[in-house]
Amino acid sequence: MNLLVPLMRREWLQHRFSWILMLGLPLALGLLALLFGQVEFTAADFHAPSEMVPVLTLATIGITTAMLFLVVAVASLITLGGLARRDHADRSVEFWLSMPVGHSSSLAVPMFVHALLAPAVALVVGLLAGYLLSMVLVTRVNGLAAWWSLPWGSMLAATMALLARVLAGLPLALLWLSPFLLLSMLMYAWFKRWGLVMLGVGLAVASSPLAHIFGQPVIPETLSRLLREAGHALVATDQVRVNPPQLLSVLDAMPLAPGWVLEDLGYALGNLASPLLLGALLVSAVCFVGLVAWRKRGASVAV
Repeated sequence: MNLLVPLMRREWLQHRFSWILMLGLPLALGLLALLFGQVEFTAADFHAPSEMVPVLTLATIGITTAMLFLVVAVASLITLGGLARRDHADRSVEFWLSMPVGHSSSLAVPMFVHALLAPAVALVVGLLAGYLLSMVLVTRVNGLAAWWSLPWGSMLAATMALLARVLAGLPLALLWLSPFLLLSMLMYAWFKRWGLVMLGVGLAVASSPLAHIFGQPVIPETLSRLLREAGHALVATDQVRVNPPQLLSVLDAMPLAPGWVLEDLGYALGNLASPLLLGALLVSAVCFVGLVAWRKRGASVAV
């Protein structure tokens, strides 16, 4: 553990400015827009007048959380692509080779930070910031008293349950996406930027209608299912059914959210028992071994 902490601290020291900027800039712009922009909402814009305040509150919380998560997740994917060659670009790999840190740890810890830890922090920050922005929006529309009068017991339980669901689903989604992530890292390590181009062209050709013309739709179907299962692992699956089936109001639905979340997580965990995931993990393991072997060649591979 003492060897892993410096690797994690390195990622923080190297990327803290960009992370703070990615989280702080959208929030600052959103806050300024809500404080000084034109906000026009009336009770007539909603299905029921009593739903205006809870809908605006939940929508603001959800949009803020999703926006920050997507910004950090996209940035993390871009960073992961070039992670294997990062130490070779400035020859810092020679320093890490002199340290008592294995090649596997030198690759796995940065991957963990960028693929899992940074998006998870963005989710938490987004939820907390969403509470603040929702207070500003509701105050401008209907007064601060309307925001305080919300049923915060059930609202906090619902939003925290949804946050916990996405946090629990994030590592599951990464398991399904691991072949794409590790293969892109390996291709970039071997061929630099051309490796990503080659991988993109290969996936496009494999997923094109030509695969169906030649009677071999296995590859596009496999890729499509991996992406679909990753989405189901991260957000609500289509197997969860609202009970009772009739449309519920926002206030009536919030107390039921923890139960829906628990049921949905059960389906996501059940989907892990799949031969497709086993094959995906085997491909990922082969790619990771290839990355470690490439790194072991030392600083000369950066030339």
